[in-house]
Amino acid sequence: MELPTTDELVLLGAPATLTDGSRVRIRQGHRSDRELLVRGFERLSPESRYRRFLVPITELTDEMVRYLTEVDHHDHEAIIALDEDTGEGVGVARYVRSHDRPDVAELAVTVVDDWQGKGLGTLLVEVLSARARAEGIVRFSALMLARNDEMMDLLKRLETVSIVEQELGTVEIEVPIPTVGLAPALRRLLQIAARHDVAVPLAGRELATRLAAYPGSDQSAR
Repeated sequence: MELPTTDELVLLGAPATLTDGSRVRIRQGHRSDRELLVRGFERLSPESRYRRFLVPITELTDEMVRYLTEVDHHDHEAIIALDEDTGEGVGVARYVRSHDRPDVAELAVTVVDDWQGKGLGTLLVEVLSARARAEGIVRFSALMLARNDEMMDLLKRLETVSIVEQELGTVEIEVPIPTVGLAPALRRLLQIAARHDVAVPLAGRELATRLAAYPGSDQSAR
């Protein structure tokens, strides 16, 4: 029997079981997910919002929601996870292709607080990697908070991770997308992302910059 492709699975809503037995369905995001996105944002703690967007965000404006939901599944893709019991959104991973380097895309991941630590972020990025490969993307870039030397030492030890730019408290990295599956270095980074004292979930620089310019974000609060 012929197995469905990744595209077919995410279009239909692929079922998956997480490490604690929780069940989700994985699918592509669409414009109709506006309310789903807003409800998911409301479930994020202030710390999770900051770790995701890199600026304090109290609410999503219409402009933010429009940017996050108007995906074309080519230059901008979003893969979301739905709680199979309630149908509510519990996580999203997205990429945005670079204008200057079309084979590179910024990666960002968000998982609501009560679903963190179950392997959901890793699952979402693995599916997103398959979508990126199908669209001709060969590398992910990401912006991370690196609050101490331990995080920087780890990044330097991961052979396939390139440190593109380093500023006070943040580091931009690039990771190649393998021909199948998820890059081991990226899997490792996602695994340690739950350790808030060391690293935070990956965020896209372009998205963080856009959100910082919107009303509702308050950089002075952090």
